Amino acid sequence: MTISVSPKKLIKSLIENISTVIVGKDETVELALIALISGGHVLIEDVPGVGKTMLARSVATSTGCEYRRMQFTPDLLPSDVTGASVFNQKTGEFDFRAGPIMAQIVLADEINRATPKTQSALLEAMGEHQVTVDGTTRILPDPFMVIATQNPIEYEGTFPLPEAQLDRFFMRISLGYPNADQEVTIMDQREQTDPINQLESVCTPSEIVELQSKANDVYIDPLVKQYIVEITQATRQHPEAALGVSPRASISLMKGGKSRALLNDRDYVNPDDIKDIATSTLAHRILLTPSARMREVKQETVIADVLDAISIPGATARK
Repeated sequence: MTISVSPKKLIKSLIENISTVIVGKDETVELALIALISGGHVLIEDVPGVGKTMLARSVATSTGCEYRRMQFTPDLLPSDVTGASVFNQKTGEFDFRAGPIMAQIVLADEINRATPKTQSALLEAMGEHQVTVDGTTRILPDPFMVIATQNPIEYEGTFPLPEAQLDRFFMRISLGYPNADQEVTIMDQREQTDPINQLESVCTPSEIVELQSKANDVYIDPLVKQYIVEITQATRQHPEAALGVSPRASISLMKGGKSRALLNDRDYVNPDDIKDIATSTLAHRILLTPSARMREVKQETVIADVLDAISIPGATARK
């Protein structure tokens, strides 16, 4: 299927549609869509009640994607995520009953409340776009995106996400509290009903797949690739970082830069595309030293130091 309007107009209509529910957070919505167009997954880390679940539902509804929600709890089993084979007495064979992970947009709510074994059930799906159950591998639908939430202030009864899991999230974003005017608008919207119930799709899943294809075709100059590598390598040498970002982070920056260029109606990536998404794409992948954690150094501070220390190259268009 070919997109009937320009990618910029389609992405803008998606942002406007989602923003009728998620008030005053256009930048965060834009980042979530950049991750979707890049084929990545999003971790939303924020306090309760600011709209994390609503953002996931709004993205799914606006794109026309099949949406499933999983509430992660300590007793959740891996089979509750992936699905399981159940014996059918009528046929005498095992039938596969798909789990929520087989949807196009999957919300993993409070992901850090599940045990590490259950969290690991997501690794294959997020990294390889497939799940293996009882020796049978099943390909996940296109587009496919995991949106996970966690509340940073709730430490009791939680299991920290391991580095391998965090590295599979394309971005970590937060919504934050609304300002006073935005909060009044939210109250007005929800006085009689919830705007999510009136939300309609503005595109189809196949158009999202087409956007992903167009983003892949966006040109990135070797100098911008070198800029990405300088950023990622600098995180590995930063004194506050016990573990810098992986090569997967470099690939994510490249893909995110292409998607941001597409959003801005360009067929090439410039350094600002990389710089503007660097914190959201890289910060959660950094493991701080014990000394840095004791001094409450933030991962975002490490990224800011790295970006300040590296000179920005000149961008060139496709030749």
